[in-house]
This record gives sequence, C-alpha cells and structure tokens, in this order.
Amino acid sequence: MQNSKIAVRTSIVTIIGNALLAVIKFLAGIFSHSSAMISDAVHTVSDVGTTVIAIVGVKIGNRKEDRGHRYGHERLESVASLLLSIILFITGLELGIAGLKTIINKDYLDMAMPGVFAIVAAVISILAKEVMFQYTIRTAKKINSDALKADAWHHRSDALSSIGALLGIILSRLGYSFCDPLASIIIAVIIGKVAIDIFLEATDKLVDKSCDDEKVEEIKKVVMSQKGVLGIDDIKTRMFGSRIYVDIEIAADGNKTLNETHKIAEKVHHKVEKEFEEIKHIMVHVNPYKERK
Repeated sequence: MQNSKIAVRTSIVTIIGNALLAVIKFLAGIFSHSSAMISDAVHTVSDVGTTVIAIVGVKIGNRKEDRGHRYGHERLESVASLLLSIILFITGLELGIAGLKTIINKDYLDMAMPGVFAIVAAVISILAKEVMFQYTIRTAKKINSDALKADAWHHRSDALSSIGALLGIILSRLGYSFCDPLASIIIAVIIGKVAIDIFLEATDKLVDKSCDDEKVEEIKKVVMSQKGVLGIDDIKTRMFGSRIYVDIEIAADGNKTLNETHKIAEKVHHKVEKEFEEIKHIMVHVNPYKERK
C-alpha cells in the first residue's frame, strides 16, 4: 500500500509538469509555425494519459492476495506497461506518417520559418523532461515498479524527441525547411523504439521468464551460506510482474531428522526473502545429499 502511495505522489507531480509543458509546446508550435514542436506537444499530451495508466497499474498490482488471486495481482502492472507501450507506438506511428506526408508532398515549401519561441520551448522541454525522468526512475527503482519504469522512459523519450525538434527547428531557420518535418519523423522513430522495448520487457514478465544469470548466482550464494546446506540440486526462477518466485531443491545430510532438515529449509526461506525484497516467495525442497562424481 505504501508503494502505491509513493507512485501516486510521483505521478501527480509529473502529470502537472506534463500538462504545463504541453500547453507551452502547443502555443510555441502554433505561433512559431513548427510542425516538429506540435508533434512534440502531442507526445507530451500522451505522457499525461500513460502516467494515469501507470498509476492505475501500480495501485492494482499492489493489492493483496484474495481468494480468486492467491498469487496476488502483480502481473496487472505488466498489463498496464503493455497498454502504455501500445499507446506510445500508435502515437509515434501517427506522428511519423504525418511528417512523411509533409516531406513527400513537399508541403514544407509553403511553411513559414519556425520562430524563436519554438527554440525556447524545446530547451525548456529538454530540461524539464530529463528532470521528470530522473525523478520517476528513482521512485520506480525504489518500489520496484515496472509501470513507473515504463513511464520514466516515456519521459526520457520525450526529452530525446525535444532534442530532435530543437535541431529540426534550428536547421529550418537556417534555410533547410524540410528539417522541421524530418524532425517529426525522427521523434516518431524514437517513440517507436521505446514502445517496443517496453512491450518486450512487459511480455517477458507475463510469460514466466527466468531471472538473469547474475541474479540466480546471487540467490545461490545466499542459499549456500546457510548452515546445513550441502548443495543445490536445482533452482528455477520466474518473473511475476515486478516480483520473483523461486523454486529450489537443496541437499542436506540424509541422516538428519525431518524436523532438522525442515529447520534448514526454513532458514533458507527466511534468509532469501530477507536479502532479496523483489522475491515474493521461495519454495524450498530438501533432498538427501549425494556425493558428486
């Protein structure tokens, strides 16, 4: 519950920031005659919607287990990330098509030169969006939230798109008028790349993808440090939204009593869940130790 409160607080700050930025960019795009800045404004508006989705995903994902969902609701946060990625991709596709049509039809020849206001708006956007990215990504790592991580990278993609818009506007003012719609296409490609990355990461966590090898080795090291553990026969991990489930078979002295080996398994269980906050549950099975050949 505490995690969802932190996420909501962070998201409200970025929603307010994005709303202000969107207004500034739209005004700059209209009054400065810059299609790149208008495209950038659309991207920022999409940030508001995706942040709302991120909040909903975090709140639902942090709900406690119930009778119908004994493993919890963490995967719903990954579903929110999938939705975020689809919105991002569609946004980028529409911006890219619009920019491409402008270049193909040579509409840029009739466009007025972008004004200085557009340059100022682009610089403000770059700085503001990078601050939002840093602020959101720190919170996402703190509470281990996939949806907030996706939202943070959405902010970073907006900062990158503003850089593209800035370059396009400057070059257009220097006489290369096609650079303004070209910047819109570059922005679209950046948005699309971020969307695909978020989609793939969220999909992995919906299909029980294993943890990376480094994390598995860290878990093994903690398990082997427990007194009574003579070996590890097998270990399986699976991502469950932003959390991890672990199934492990450890080897212990076969001459010990059931109560003694049960205490060893309990020590392993408590130690691993204490050392790794992202591990929601570890199932420990004990086998009699056999000499390895």
